[in-house]
Amino acid sequence: MASKKYILAAALIVLIQTVGLAQTDWGWDWKDTSKVSVKNMPQNNEFLNNQYPYPAKPRSQWELGFGVGLSSITGDVKSKAGFGGTVTLRKALSNMFSIRTGLTGLLNSGSPNAYGAALGQVDYKNQTYQLSFDILTSLNALSHYRGNPKTDIYLITGYSLNAARVLYKGAPGAQPGGYNIFYGQTGPNGSGSQQGTITTFGGASINNRHAFTLFHGLDLGGGIAFKLSKKTNIGIEQKFTFTAPGYDYLDAWKGGNSNDYYSYTSVRLNVNIGNTSKRVEPLWWLNPNNFVYSELNSPKHMKMPKVVLPDADGDGVTDQFDMEPNTPKGAPVDSHGISKDTDGDGVPDYKDKEVLTPKNCFPVNNDGIGSCPEPACCKEIKDMMANMQPKAAECNIGNLPSIQFKKNAKLSKDAEAALASAAAKINANPACKVKVIGYGTSSKAAQQLSWERVNAVIHYLVEKQGVSENRLLFVYGQDGDANTIDLQGTTEEGPNTVPAPHPNLRSRN
Repeated sequence: MASKKYILAAALIVLIQTVGLAQTDWGWDWKDTSKVSVKNMPQNNEFLNNQYPYPAKPRSQWELGFGVGLSSITGDVKSKAGFGGTVTLRKALSNMFSIRTGLTGLLNSGSPNAYGAALGQVDYKNQTYQLSFDILTSLNALSHYRGNPKTDIYLITGYSLNAARVLYKGAPGAQPGGYNIFYGQTGPNGSGSQQGTITTFGGASINNRHAFTLFHGLDLGGGIAFKLSKKTNIGIEQKFTFTAPGYDYLDAWKGGNSNDYYSYTSVRLNVNIGNTSKRVEPLWWLNPNNFVYSELNSPKHMKMPKVVLPDADGDGVTDQFDMEPNTPKGAPVDSHGISKDTDGDGVPDYKDKEVLTPKNCFPVNNDGIGSCPEPACCKEIKDMMANMQPKAAECNIGNLPSIQFKKNAKLSKDAEAALASAAAKINANPACKVKVIGYGTSSKAAQQLSWERVNAVIHYLVEKQGVSENRLLFVYGQDGDANTIDLQGTTEEGPNTVPAPHPNLRSRN
């Protein structure tokens, strides 16, 4: 009998290897309310609105199972290999627990060995029907390291209502040498007994002996199922049924205090039944951690708090990464929050009055101005020009407009109109010079764009409005809007100015 069980198990393994196992997915979308029952819909709505942390349990399919296999009775008389067949219906209570009811038919027989025959044991036949109600505990649905399981390993505990008819051979009475009903009469080893049984039924036969005995049973066992697809799976199962509180006549012999019990090893084919548009797979095929880990990997449901990154000095670099957390407001900084020093003279740009000091003029003073002496020729020319210039008259030109640019250095219609108005004031005040102030000294590109915008203003005033070119002074501003060019009346060039249209900040040998 044992060898037949091994053959059955080997055949199952070959079948599994031949068919192969299907890959599984996450199971279902938690947003799909069509798979939630009306009873669980309030919880589902609270979950979707982030008012309750747990999603509702979805409706799941039932499992219809069919099994055939080998059966035996463990008792006093040596058992032969028997046969059994079963049909079951299983429903999930959770991802771990499910309930299963089934109807099983078992045909068993036995023949005593020499020792048993010497005691008076005889051949017997047993025909049993079981109506079972079992709890199945799936051991591997829950996992922190993978998605849905490909196998269902489960334990069986439950109750069976058993109806058995026992026949024995060579009994005294009307049928010598044949098989007679055992229960309810004196057996070959002494008096029969109804202890441990519920009742007898099935009508009367020879000597008013009833055909079937009804008794309770305790089911214990386990099994493993292999998923073939979302619809089907196959498996192997071992189940024992113990008589309760104890009945020792399943093999037509009572010996000592031992109680007989059934062993049933079956190969199973299971099919999921139910509308897939309204039900998910049976829950023991779904990992309950799916939602949790999918949310951790790619949040779609959880309410994410707004990220607040403190920036005490307002330089655009958060305090966590700011290596100079007390930078003055408006000072240009690099990606680490450190004040920029474009020419590397040790004076940050927001303090540097000469942003692009040549290296050959280092070291610089506290204002960032280099130590190179002014060339003698230039000094003489400057002194001569100063002597030739008449004393500047007071300038009362008043306020001049600011010219706005967008991304380039092209004058808009509004800007041209403002410059035309400014040109009228400039031409009406010949004693005044005009500072054309540009901003954007944080980089070479910004300086170039600032120069192009200043030059566009100067060219428009000179070429379109007739303003004398030597009255317009190009000035780099330290603090202002890079998209703005300011006009300001003056009688002197002052610091940080160059005569237009020369683009260099300062010429040195």
